Amino acid sequence: MAVIAAATRRALLNVVSSSFRPKSSSAIRVQVALLSTAHKSDEGSGQDIRLSDTTEKDDFVGIAASPFPKESADILMAPVKAEDVEVKPDGLLYLPEIRYRRILNQAFGPGGWALMPRGQPTMINNEGELSQLVIREFALYVGGRFVAQSVGEHLHYSKNELSTGKALESAKSNALMRCCKDLGVASELWDPTFVYNFKKNHCVEVWCENARNSKEKRKLWRLKRQGNDVLPYPWKPTQSQN
Repeated sequence: MAVIAAATRRALLNVVSSSFRPKSSSAIRVQVALLSTAHKSDEGSGQDIRLSDTTEKDDFVGIAASPFPKESADILMAPVKAEDVEVKPDGLLYLPEIRYRRILNQAFGPGGWALMPRGQPTMINNEGELSQLVIREFALYVGGRFVAQSVGEHLHYSKNELSTGKALESAKSNALMRCCKDLGVASELWDPTFVYNFKKNHCVEVWCENARNSKEKRKLWRLKRQGNDVLPYPWKPTQSQN
């Protein structure tokens, strides 16, 4: 029987490996679990050992089962404060990631929510610009329920001396922000009218040139209350547009 069981496992592995395509870690975990539960025997006692079944459905446990209590919903959908909003050089408005964490802690309590990684991170290097793009998928759970899933990304330059660990944390924070969008957190930041008025009243565009290529120039955004030192490398302010 042990010989037959071993042969069965090899056959299943051959089928899986021949049809394998890149998948999320959850999908790979499903395959491993199914192989383990298909037939795994204790060769010493002859008893079958059944591992707990793992399916992709488990990853979405409790999805859309019921709305959150009104107290939590009011915290999640509260209007954003102008002093909390930041602007990226490309003009995209955002809240610092710590704001999202505080909102979730206020709505559900510390330990009542978690952001879980899905799969391994992807690193894309650009040797010409000495930059690296870090990408990783995450899922947000609240009270044991699946709430949202999104991909986080972060682009950093070697001159910034940002460690891989910090880059991964930045990608995680980006995924958290995107997941919170499904909960209505800071929804104004995707409202064209709010974005237009905020940038008109609180932001300014600055002409900048590339420190590595002075011929490359573009306009970058910053808050009026900030100085030009917040502009990211390799960009620096310039008086000339030509």
